[in-house]
Amino acid sequence: MVELALPRNAKVQKGSRYPAQPGAKKTRTFKVYRWSPDDDRNPRLDEFEVDTGTCGTMVLDALIYIKNQQDSSLTFRRSCREGICGSCAMNIDGVNTLACLKPIEEIEGEVKVYPLPHMPVIKDLVPDLSHVYAQYTAIKPWLQTESAPPPDRERLQAPEDTRLIDEATTCILCFCCSTSCPSYWWNGDKFLGPAILLQAYRWIADSRDEHTGERLDDLEDPFRLYRCHTIMNCTKSCPKGLNPARAIAEIKKLMVERRV
Repeated sequence: MVELALPRNAKVQKGSRYPAQPGAKKTRTFKVYRWSPDDDRNPRLDEFEVDTGTCGTMVLDALIYIKNQQDSSLTFRRSCREGICGSCAMNIDGVNTLACLKPIEEIEGEVKVYPLPHMPVIKDLVPDLSHVYAQYTAIKPWLQTESAPPPDRERLQAPEDTRLIDEATTCILCFCCSTSCPSYWWNGDKFLGPAILLQAYRWIADSRDEHTGERLDDLEDPFRLYRCHTIMNCTKSCPKGLNPARAIAEIKKLMVERRV
């Protein structure tokens, strides 16, 4: 029988415990993933007893409380706190979501917080997004036109054409969808993943863009587009309620239509 073992320094170990401050009346236990490139320690789960009666109602509020009151070395991204910027995307209670939109009361028992899965970790809850942003740049996410000089004002678009791209323009590039996709886990070097393909569709479907053919040509590849197997994890995990799988299906449909 084959025995498999994780490489050295890969096993997540039990970390430190930080008890609640004296007088705390409403406590919850948060188990937070910790790892730093500055030492030779294994990743660990630190345990924090948080007085939720003195912080806000969202998981991000608890993480800010932990950083301010219990361990200032805890590292995570955050900015808008309104579900607009996507900075605080992480895995909470086993689901990729935004910490600023995840109510603590929705989670039963201990609150387990990890960085987005299958991404290199810079430190603690901060994933390295360099690769996925390079993929975003590769789809040329800007309007491309060939017609004579641009108009003096904005390029107008009919309401029915705008509706085609409304969902894609709502995407905040938090990458909860891509990091929940098994196809992206195993083929992330070649497969663009749900978030980037949703953005690719945004420009393919835009009636003002004049490079639709070239954009489809760029996706005509066994991996870039067709590694999507419609598992639907992307749609289930999107904190904004978007459907990247539908956008990918529309791209595949356009691929077929232009061959007929």
